[in-house]
Amino acid sequence: MAHEDIILHRTKDLQRRMFRVATDPLRYSLPLKVIAADSGIPYSTLRTYAEGSAAMPFYAFAKLLAVLPDAVTSIMVGGAGKAIITCTDEGDHDTLAATCIDFAAEHARARHPESECGVDIGPGEEERLRGKSARLKAA
Repeated sequence: MAHEDIILHRTKDLQRRMFRVATDPLRYSLPLKVIAADSGIPYSTLRTYAEGSAAMPFYAFAKLLAVLPDAVTSIMVGGAGKAIITCTDEGDHDTLAATCIDFAAEHARARHPESECGVDIGPGEEERLRGKSARLKAA
């Protein structure tokens, strides 16, 4: 398989995963029609990206950055130890405190015996914690 084909295949896989997480009723529960309306991307086009039938161009992804949660759009960096985050104003101590509390609360939920994997952190919880951790690092 040519290098370009591998990149295209990986991009489509990440797209499918991103939309699967965004629309999952147990995670974000965002219908594709709502994402389409909020982003300005036609529903039929968005559906081809969600199905992985077409590779999403960067300008479409940029539109999604404005409407999808950072943890969802971070999926597109493919677990490279990177995350897409919305930065806050420097020196905003109230936001920093709220971000710390939000991370700590998510961590406590992930370690609860009745959570996704009991006291171990499950894949969905790990994804949410990474997003919150990235926001905390940026604050």
